[in-house]
Amino acid sequence: MAETILSKHKLRKTPFRIQVLEVFINSRNSALKNTDLEEAIKDFDRITLYRTIKTFEKSGIIHQAIDGSNESKYALCSADCSEHHHEDDHAHFFCNACHKTYCLENAVSAQLSLPQDFKLSKMHIALNGVCVNCN
Repeated sequence: MAETILSKHKLRKTPFRIQVLEVFINSRNSALKNTDLEEAIKDFDRITLYRTIKTFEKSGIIHQAIDGSNESKYALCSADCSEHHHEDDHAHFFCNACHKTYCLENAVSAQLSLPQDFKLSKMHIALNGVCVNCN
């Protein structure tokens, strides 16, 4: 599956990219911190990991999960995301007990009424509470 995603986004299929992407695929329902990736990947270079994350984000493979915590987290994008258009306007739920962040697709719909001449380019909905695993 990782190789298919890389091909779809026209990225080289290096062993490291495949390994990083498989970590995201295996954690599909939750967002990952850099430390989560570092723990899951053996024998890596931090700069290469950082560049890989940025390449994946720019290409529409992953998106930043803004959850109200002060940590950078990333989650796998939907199949509809591309380099020029991210479909990640959904809520992110931060569990106060286990500190995991979950993408909640279609769980919250926001009806916004912006003032005239305001144009929305990005929206972040951060929720927190207790997840189903900790409840």
